[in-house]
Amino acid sequence: MLKGLGCDMIEVERIRQALSRPSFLRRVYTLEERAAIVRKGAQTAAGFWAAKEAVSKALGTGFDGFALADIEIFSDEAGSPHVRLYRGAQARLAEIGALNVMVSISHTKDAAMAVAAAE
Repeated sequence: MLKGLGCDMIEVERIRQALSRPSFLRRVYTLEERAAIVRKGAQTAAGFWAAKEAVSKALGTGFDGFALADIEIFSDEAGSPHVRLYRGAQARLAEIGALNVMVSISHTKDAAMAVAAAE
């Protein structure tokens, strides 16, 4: 049963500029995400950002009670995006009675968007 739904969209250029600040990278992205960003670039970083925002909306709180890095976006062998939740984000998932969060990410040269569903 659907417990929450969220979406977000971000300009790739905005994230590209923010990536020049190491504090932004450390605050927003996990080590695994940072490694993917180094390999794939700003479009991937923007997709991760949009996915994290979408997940926070699906959890119904925004980032109240947890940080951006408490949501980790990763891809399986086929390239499909998935979500891992840590600390406060994992606790919020349990609070809303959900067991899983699914995410879909898409981007163009200029923008990235994501949709997340908590079930």
